[in-house]
Amino acid sequence: METEMKRALVSIALLIFFAVCTAHAQDRFTLEQILSAPFPSDLVASKTGSRIAWTLNEQGKRNVWVAEGPDFKARRLTSYLEDDGQELSSLGFSADGNTLVYTRGGGKNSAGQFPNPTSNPAGVEQAVWTISWTGSDPKKIDAGHSPTISSNEMIAYAREGQLYLVPLDGSAKPLQIVARGYNGEAQWSPDGKLLAFTSSRNDHSFIGIYNLQQKSVKFFSPSVDSDSSPQWSLDGKRIAFVRQPATPRDTPEGYFVEPDRPHPWAVWLGEVANASAKEIWHSGNKPDDSYPYMADDTGGGVINYAANDTIVMASEVDGWQHLYALSTNGGAPKLLTPGKCEVEQWSFTPDKKTILFNSNCNDIDRRHLWSVSLDGSDLNQWEKLDSVNWSPVALSDGKGIAYIGSGPTHPPLVLITTWKQHASANKEVVGLSEKFPADDLVTPEQAIFHSADNYEIHGQLFLPKNLKPGEKRPALIFIHGGSMRQMLLGWHYMYYYANAYAMNQYLANRGYIVLAVNYRCGIGYGRAFREAPNRAGRGASEYQDIVAAGKYLQSRADVEGKRVGLWGGSYGGYLTALGLGRNSDIFAAGVDMHGVHDWPTDNWDGKNISPELTKLAHESSPVSAVDTWKSPVLFIHGDDDRNVYFTQTVDLVARLRAKNVEIEQLIFPDEIHDFLLHKDWLAAYHATSDFFDRKLSGGKAPADAAGH
Repeated sequence: METEMKRALVSIALLIFFAVCTAHAQDRFTLEQILSAPFPSDLVASKTGSRIAWTLNEQGKRNVWVAEGPDFKARRLTSYLEDDGQELSSLGFSADGNTLVYTRGGGKNSAGQFPNPTSNPAGVEQAVWTISWTGSDPKKIDAGHSPTISSNEMIAYAREGQLYLVPLDGSAKPLQIVARGYNGEAQWSPDGKLLAFTSSRNDHSFIGIYNLQQKSVKFFSPSVDSDSSPQWSLDGKRIAFVRQPATPRDTPEGYFVEPDRPHPWAVWLGEVANASAKEIWHSGNKPDDSYPYMADDTGGGVINYAANDTIVMASEVDGWQHLYALSTNGGAPKLLTPGKCEVEQWSFTPDKKTILFNSNCNDIDRRHLWSVSLDGSDLNQWEKLDSVNWSPVALSDGKGIAYIGSGPTHPPLVLITTWKQHASANKEVVGLSEKFPADDLVTPEQAIFHSADNYEIHGQLFLPKNLKPGEKRPALIFIHGGSMRQMLLGWHYMYYYANAYAMNQYLANRGYIVLAVNYRCGIGYGRAFREAPNRAGRGASEYQDIVAAGKYLQSRADVEGKRVGLWGGSYGGYLTALGLGRNSDIFAAGVDMHGVHDWPTDNWDGKNISPELTKLAHESSPVSAVDTWKSPVLFIHGDDDRNVYFTQTVDLVARLRAKNVEIEQLIFPDEIHDFLLHKDWLAAYHATSDFFDRKLSGGKAPADAAGH
């Protein structure tokens, strides 16, 4: 397998859904057109053969799609044909590849309510479903989420912090594994006879194993520490897991903890036969040695058990997130992915001897696919195009991989890449729907500028196609959320930011110059950049990067310096509001989508924060700048937001009204943070475009105002 990969991979771009885009170029496209592209996610491969499956969001209609080699002709398996806001997740295959399991519906909020953005009076649920490969009607298994199927056709899933087991064919009632705590991270042993899980108990957690035959639970070397991420060895005799040491009760937590405090962690190895465990590696005492939280956040995972008695682990010990090989027999971890760049998503070939991953190595504002063997040899980049690629999964027949890829002018597509000896001479491309305006999009330029304190800041600059020499246009700055995110020189791998990228294209098509800013605190540029001092509620140091972006635009000959606006969501909403409050002299208008406005309130204060830090957090918040806020603002928020509580917007609006600031609002009843309804994305973006046209461009699109 490893030698077959070496420089022999040929991408044959089997884009496995949609019809070829044949629409002629046009002067202007609609928001409906640019947001018409389906968004694929949750890509998985069967354990045998060449079957793949993924979920596809088509304008709010979410379904399971499948394809199989050698032709990989895509077909829709489920028939959820309404924009109803019900998510699909946790997609997986049975061992024989003949059944798929998935979750439909989102999780509860703090009040115990499921997401119900259509305000359906009958209510909604979150449940586990199965469907056959042939596409018969889906079968509801039970209320719950996070299903996983064993090699002998048992489903484990979670509900209300407890784990349940049920036969795949539904021949018996669900069996609850009764255990104290909040239980999850279920992982089947290779033979399907044991189930490993994490039992979280507030200030500590255990790794447990449930024995199906004995109906018993054992815990690995219980301690006062927090254990997580159980991973089985290939022979099922051992489990690797992460242990993070306990901290005193008065230890400060949350956004206000300085980045120079290390967060230690260790890798432990447990013997299944007697549930004993021992430490085989622990981190150092420097900040860069800290637990790699980014690996959890971006989907790659912190550890995984590979072949040859090797554990692959993520670490930022050199200041960048990379993969390391750790022998279970001891010794120092071996760096597998060197460079001033970061690995994000990763998986294995079926034999677990080769790692597939994506990273921004050699191309810091994109993502490319790579492979590397467990000993660090055969490190190969598969493509060097202007593409953005993610979610690589190996086909079980050994003939290639499936992944998701996008570009600057085409949205995400599922693709198949084969080894050279299996490549087809017929490179079939099955592109986009006719209404998608691919020919009218622009390729953003990489923009690099510096903040007042000399941070190098990257951005993506979208210039209108009809911009003439000597012409000046209004400009907009897009600010991503997170803050652990990075906007790219192509369509994004997250649904929220794929929509934002499409919106930036739409605004450029209307005549705006648009700059998407990757401010400090984001990912992709190393841990020191992400964990910058005095950020967020400790001083908002990242706001300097937004000011620098504004001044960069004002310095351009093609920008009308007094007509610069801001827009962003979540953390981007926070920085938008901060810009309007602190610098209405630079930023003439802004759209704040579900932004954080007061760090010390609600769930933002963490624990054990001193009065001095609380005062600093208030001064770092938009609510402290209402006296100098002069620019008009549009607030957009769903009132069932579970990430940024709706009261953050309620409070700021009330404060601004008292100061007679010009305010507009668009509120979505029962909508959550990452809007579930396609119609709400359209409404939010239409309102945003209309607002900027009125506040920055005399009531019409800048392209129209310029006479184009």
